[in-house]
Amino acid sequence: MTLGRDTLFSSPLDKLVDFNFDEKVASVFPDMINRSVPGYASIVAMSGVLSAEFYQHHSNCYDLGCSLGASALSMAKALQARFSDEQRSAIIAVDNSTAMLAKAKSLLQQSDPDSAYSKAIDFICADVNDIVIENASVVVMNFTLQFIEPQQRKNLLARIYQGMKPGGILILSEKLNYSDAEQQKLLIDMHHFFKKANGYSDLEISQKRQTLENVLLPETLAQHKQRLNDVGFKQTEQWFQCFNFSSIIAIK
Repeated sequence: MTLGRDTLFSSPLDKLVDFNFDEKVASVFPDMINRSVPGYASIVAMSGVLSAEFYQHHSNCYDLGCSLGASALSMAKALQARFSDEQRSAIIAVDNSTAMLAKAKSLLQQSDPDSAYSKAIDFICADVNDIVIENASVVVMNFTLQFIEPQQRKNLLARIYQGMKPGGILILSEKLNYSDAEQQKLLIDMHHFFKKANGYSDLEISQKRQTLENVLLPETLAQHKQRLNDVGFKQTEQWFQCFNFSSIIAIK
């Protein structure tokens, strides 16, 4: 399986089913997410920068919903000197898609399998709701929580908080909803302009949107910040936004 251009929705589909991170998506995922999520590359890069500042000696880092491991790799490269000194794997990258993890491992092997940063990542196939978070100084959830059932989100964040060390950081990136109808429409329109500028047709945008309607469930920034406060995080800041995509840091 090689990486290619995303044309999964370029032709009319007889039946639209819920979006799934299967082998077809895994094979085009880098192209898909960079053409669909404004600022994605910056968020991934800054995940590494922030991890370098907040990582604590002999602690764990987590990439929850790691997809092809971009954020895990960003963290590993930023922290490789420290991991080499500690002689241990410290990044736990979790995803429930076997196809995405298989591709993530393949890409890592192709890059530099003998490097300190390559050896620092431990890929685990599991539901993030089932993972035990412990001794964590950095936790990254880049566009993952939006795929978790809303009633499970608070419990997941509470477990993350409990498993973090004081001074640890959670990076939470999400697509946002807006309570004001006009603001919501404007930001959705701008997001569509972004995708069309990146070569997606109206048909592709429409068909993909329909497949995501039941599985990607965005919330408002206020809802995210309130939930983070409720589980114990007292310092939360929105550090990035482009259109209706945002990233928050929460410090324990």
